[in-house]
Amino acid sequence: MAIHVDEAHQLFHLQTATTSYIFQVLANGQLGQLYYGSQVHVRPEYANLTKRELKNSMPAYALDQPTYQLDAIKQEYAAFGTGDYHRPAYQVTQTNGSRITDFIYDHYEVKQGKQRLTGFPSTFDDSGDDVETLVIYLHDEVTKLEIALNYTVFPNQDVIVRSATFLNHGTDAVTLNSALSGQLDLPDADYDMVQFSGGWARERHLIRTHLRSGIQAIDSVRGSSSPQQNPFMMLARPETTEDAGGVFGFNLVYSGNFLDQVEVDHYDTTRVLVGINPETFAWQLMPDKSFQTPECVFSYTANGMNQLSQQLATFYSEHLVNSQYVKKERPILVNNWEATYFDFDEEKLLKIVRKAKELGIEMFVLDDGWFGHRDDDHTSLGDWFVDHSKLPNGIGDFAGKVHHLGLQFGLWFEPEMISIDSELYRTHPEWVIHAPDRRMTPGRNQYVLDFSRQEVVDYLYDMMSKVMADTKLDYVKWDMNRYITELFSCSLPVDQQLELPHRYILGVYQLYERLTKAFPDVLFESCASGGGRFDLWMMYYAPQAWTSDDTDAVERIKIQYGTSYGYPQSMMGAHVSVSPNEQIGRYTPLETRANVAFFGAFGYELDISKLSVADSATIQHQVAFYKAHRSVFQFGKLYRITSPFEKDHNVMSWIAVDETKSHAIAVRYQILNRPNAPYLRLKLKGLDPDKQYRVNEGQRTYYGDELMNAGLFLDHNFDGTAGSRKDADFSSRLFLVDEV
Repeated sequence: MAIHVDEAHQLFHLQTATTSYIFQVLANGQLGQLYYGSQVHVRPEYANLTKRELKNSMPAYALDQPTYQLDAIKQEYAAFGTGDYHRPAYQVTQTNGSRITDFIYDHYEVKQGKQRLTGFPSTFDDSGDDVETLVIYLHDEVTKLEIALNYTVFPNQDVIVRSATFLNHGTDAVTLNSALSGQLDLPDADYDMVQFSGGWARERHLIRTHLRSGIQAIDSVRGSSSPQQNPFMMLARPETTEDAGGVFGFNLVYSGNFLDQVEVDHYDTTRVLVGINPETFAWQLMPDKSFQTPECVFSYTANGMNQLSQQLATFYSEHLVNSQYVKKERPILVNNWEATYFDFDEEKLLKIVRKAKELGIEMFVLDDGWFGHRDDDHTSLGDWFVDHSKLPNGIGDFAGKVHHLGLQFGLWFEPEMISIDSELYRTHPEWVIHAPDRRMTPGRNQYVLDFSRQEVVDYLYDMMSKVMADTKLDYVKWDMNRYITELFSCSLPVDQQLELPHRYILGVYQLYERLTKAFPDVLFESCASGGGRFDLWMMYYAPQAWTSDDTDAVERIKIQYGTSYGYPQSMMGAHVSVSPNEQIGRYTPLETRANVAFFGAFGYELDISKLSVADSATIQHQVAFYKAHRSVFQFGKLYRITSPFEKDHNVMSWIAVDETKSHAIAVRYQILNRPNAPYLRLKLKGLDPDKQYRVNEGQRTYYGDELMNAGLFLDHNFDGTAGSRKDADFSSRLFLVDEV
């Protein structure tokens, strides 16, 4: 049993395999947070956790309760304006202008399992995994509003999923000014905030900062979760490492404007708030209507950040990602974008397809430029019909030729965008998000369609589904290459304009929902100018994402390492591209480029029809090698060993281990070489200490404990001849570890 309720003390204890989450109804009927951390015994009450003392110069709830001061009490879903001066979890404006509410406990309900939410992605329990859901109902007598706080306990993955549902049982409309998904009040502030920040081509770099008084936050107001900030964050004790110490993880199942906020008050207590960003949000809640917040994933471990990443990865695979793709190996693909850009015809593409067949590659993906009259990035977005000057017999005929050669066929779309030079814009200029009488700000020479309009979603579904049926499509690369500006919808009334960001993302998910149901066997990969929407809400429909437009191996080391804290490697699209790299201009060995891209959904993004004989042989070997070890690369349990964000930022290493601990693949990447370097040892992780292993099919055997505790000796391998070093600049070493 995961949920324990003591009705006499109105106390709720949520228990996972190793954690406890405890809260209770306070004397004023609101909810108080007591504890979240390593598991403690279930008891009817926790008097030690509810003690409080009088604080000077602070409002009290009532004259006869001077120590009942909300500003000093940990709460579960805090209100605005009644003595708690922290940022609230929600705020409601009533018809008279008042923003004061008093939601008090009404009743609770315990349900077995977890159902999907209606209307957008959510977690689920389809397998009977001991999951239980607690719903706490709160009621405000004046407004007749109800809040249902939803807690789903996934005990076997040490995860609790939270959300809130607002219901208007009154006769007047109200406005939700904010409606966050989850709140956690902690009793102290001795934590480091770990965030994953960056920008286009350098997404999700790890930044670790000790909490300070005041507010620290990461957020997005761009209309997407953004490459600048990712909605996954951690709070870790200062001493916490990959392998030891307490750490909380928070991840929002949402792709739009978000807020992850940590507030430290004057008593060094900490409030965490996670949800839709209030800066660009309001929602008119009419009588008899409801509003559902996105879900927020909470997880805790006392065993370090690597353990947190692993339990989240397991949770996503079992309770978020489409079960069809949980353990389905992703195909090796070649994408033509960096090979041809817009300059292609059918024969040029078929040369790449034939070469892909020769090399053992399994899928050809036709990127941007196949539709309208799209010869550059100034035109044709929205016109999702084939350009016959490039594919004279149509897209279906070309797809048939690819399939006839034995490859799967994938296609690029950017359905959320529109070009001014397009038939769609000439027909429906009102479908563009823009402010009346204001100039429109271009981004990437394109503009954003108003997905809050049902007719826009319907049009795109009709256009895309025709192409997908005609091509018997195997794969969709869904791109989104710019952010929203001039936030205004011509179809929404004045008092609902701040609903546009959320309505937009709901429209995106409606299109995803309809397409994935109509074409259940098509693999979707999300892309947002690279990693601009790398989040859990996207993963519900698209089980992999283009990790970054930056395919430089050295930059990808940091991007993929940072991404691994919140997302498993099976979600990361990773390709080998040309050297010198298109984005950075750096020369890196073909071996290193592959060794980086192996740890994800693997592919190539270069003109393979122009390879040298030597490079063709190398890539053919890489493809065969990846196929032989694909399950470990994509689904093995990942252990981070050496961080590129620590020490001299020069080395990164990690290891993926299969379920039986009989097979593992480790890698060490080195950015720059050092002259006369000291001895090197690589201490592996995740092996069985009592099993014996061979490394790279060598003759020597090693016990797992030796490889993990003493490490594997790495020689510099220099015999005085040119090119003989294994530890040169931008080098990598891969280690196959097999049980004897």
